[in-house]
Parts: sequence; structure tokens; C-alpha cells
Amino acid sequence: MSAPQSVETTALPLDAARREAVERGAASLDERWMRDLLVRLVETPSPFGEERAIADLLVETMTDIGLDAEVQALDARSANAIGRLKGTGGGPELLLFAPLDSPFTGRAEDEVPWVGDSMPDHMIPRAIVGKDSVTGLSADNPKAHIVSIIGAVRSFLSTGRELRGNLTVAFGAGGAPANPRPGDDRSDVGHGRGCRYMLDRGLRPDFALIAKPGYAVAWEEVGLCWFRVRVRGVQTYVGRKHFLAYRNPIADAAHVVTRLEAWFDEYARSHTDGLVAPQGAVGAIQGGWTYKPSMVPAACDLYVDMRISPRTTPEAARRELDEALAEIAAAHEGLETSCETLVGMPGFGTDPENWIVQSAIRAYEDTEGRPHAPFLETSGQTEAVILRAAGIPTARFGLPAVMTASAERPRHTMGTVETAGMRRFARCLIYMIVDTCTRSKAEVGL
Repeated sequence: MSAPQSVETTALPLDAARREAVERGAASLDERWMRDLLVRLVETPSPFGEERAIADLLVETMTDIGLDAEVQALDARSANAIGRLKGTGGGPELLLFAPLDSPFTGRAEDEVPWVGDSMPDHMIPRAIVGKDSVTGLSADNPKAHIVSIIGAVRSFLSTGRELRGNLTVAFGAGGAPANPRPGDDRSDVGHGRGCRYMLDRGLRPDFALIAKPGYAVAWEEVGLCWFRVRVRGVQTYVGRKHFLAYRNPIADAAHVVTRLEAWFDEYARSHTDGLVAPQGAVGAIQGGWTYKPSMVPAACDLYVDMRISPRTTPEAARRELDEALAEIAAAHEGLETSCETLVGMPGFGTDPENWIVQSAIRAYEDTEGRPHAPFLETSGQTEAVILRAAGIPTARFGLPAVMTASAERPRHTMGTVETAGMRRFARCLIYMIVDTCTRSKAEVGL
């Protein structure tokens, strides 16, 4: 049976007291305050593995609005930021989570020419404030999501309404799918490191909401696998190539890349199901000596990112890739490859009938005044898979994306956000806080 692509909303109208708390909280949302905090976050660089400064800033901000907040250090440069609001007792604990880090450093020496000939505005840690928008490094993802969470909690607190359950706000280091940069001697800086660290130190909420792009509720997402494909050849010297054995692995790698990119489309089609359409790509290539290209290397490495459905495993994905490589080699005489798994994170889902998913959907419908429709064919991966793997029911929900006005397909950016979108999403979060944390555990199915 195919995985569900939609779910019926479980109706649960708010009583008068809860309705008043939602409306008062929503009315007190301060777009200017949220924008100003976003500007400060954008201008506080937080590349993966270097989040300590932004964690300090957020703990100061959370303390100022009335949360019991702490910096949770992972090492000298990396830290989580956690804020807590204790309930009166007997209710569920809700976690509102977002990552802290940017996948790009904002430094031209690290990113050019791979992002282009120069650094675009949306990759620079400088906020460009428009009439209704903010542009800058990670302004949308993750920083506007962080602001939406804090803004929602700040506005809820202004209502004076008490919670039965505990509310935890957590921002995790190392959310980017990334290994240490060259020269970094740490073994682990990304792939949800901060989230894993929180869980290892006792964080165990009853429900979680992860704030990531996409203004729709998702109850499942892909996993992530990284593979190193080595294409083998013969090490030789260009000045003697006409006399010596010659098999250039870089030339063979070009053939493998072309064939793999076509195969990834087939792979995606065969695994599209439920909410996901797992994608794959060759994202990096390494071969030879850049300082002595007269020496042809004996190997060229391709680095592959393959997303996997919640209904498959990293081992199964590796077998499929091995089979594809064998077919490519069979069609190209003398081609020799090997494959090594570097990262294998399974995908996970939460039952769409679970309280947290239903509460998020009710929040969307209450805010938008229309039925919810999930996004399909997604391939983004977040710490939701870590939370779900730990047995924590988790919904993913985030800000509306800002797309280019061009008729062309939009280009990748995490750096532009509309302030009205933050307000809409923050209202949804206020609804979820009231809907969940003002109830007893029995009322939410625990």
C-alpha cells in the first residue's frame, strides 16, 4: 500500500479561553521587533561548527522575554541555545526546534568560485532591509524560523496565560549536512550534531515541531546518504603518455557522472511515494594534484548525495547505487569503480493522525481560513529524522518560500524572507502552544 499523501483534519475547536489566548497572542506579534532581531541574527555569522556567538545572542534574547535559557556548549566554537517555560503540571512537553547554523560561511575565500564569481547578497552576513523583506546570509533558513519561534513565545507570554505542560525552545548547532571544513580537526560538526547532543543529555519532549522552510505541515521526510565513488585508472606522466600505459580516471569519471545524473532521475521516480521524491546528485569531485597537473592520477573520487525514502534503508540505497555503477562499467570497456558509504541517515515519519501533526494542521487552517494541503515530492532532510528516530512524534512546518518573479525555475537561496510570512507562521506557532500545552496529557493521547 502506498504511503498517505493527505490526511483528514481532526476537528477540535478551541474553547473561549484558548481562543482568547490565541487571538491576544497573535494581536501582540510585533513585526518590527521580529525584523530587528532577524537583522541581528543575519549579521551574526553562524556557519556550521561556529555557532557559539549566535547561541549567546539567542540565550540573552530568550532570557529577556522571560524564558529560563542556557547555552549548551558542544566545544569551544559550537553551542546550542535552549530556553524553557515550565508549566503548572500534568500536561505534555512541546519542543519548538530550529537549527542555528548556515551551510555557507559568508566568507568569499571559502565559497568563491563555487557559489559564483562573487558572493551574492543572500550569502553575505549583512542584512538588506526592504519595505517588507530582509535579505542576507540565511535570513530565511534558518534565522527567520528562529525569530518566528521566539516571537511567538514572546507574544504568548504577553497574554499571561499559564501552561499545564512544559514548553522548550531549542536551537541546535550543526544542522547542515556537512563534514568538517579543511583544517578543522573536529570529527563532527554537522548532520544534526546539536540535536543529537541535546537528546543524549536528556531532552525528551512528548511532541516536537521543527521549523524549516515550507508553509505546509509534513509528517515524513527523506533520509540522507553520502557515498564516495572511486574511479580507477593508471598513474602516469603526460610527457610520456604516448609510450606508457594510459587510463585517465578523470576522463572515465566524466562518463560516470553523466550516466549517474541520468540514473538519479530513474531512482527518484521509482522511490516517489507519500510526501517524498528522493533525489540524488554528484556534488563534488576530487582527482589529481592541482599543483602538478602534468601527473595523471590513478584515481578520481566522486562524492554522491542520495536522499532515501522513509520506506528504504541506507543499505538498500547502497545496493541500488552499486548496481547502477556495475551497469555503467559494463557499458564502458575497462571502466573500474568502487563505492564507500560515508554517511547513512535513514528517513522517518510520524503517524499523520498523531496529535502534533493534527495540531499543526489545525493551526494552519485556523490562520489561513482554508483546508490544509501538504507539499508533495519533497527531498529536504532535517533533524526531524533524528527526533523521530528517538521516538518523538514530530511535525515539520515553516515559512512561505520567497521565489523569484522570473518564469524560469527558481534558483536556490536561503537568504530572503518576507516579514509578513514570519508573522503568519508565528501565529500558527501560538495556536500550537495553546492547543497543546494548555491540555492534560490524556487530552493529547498520552
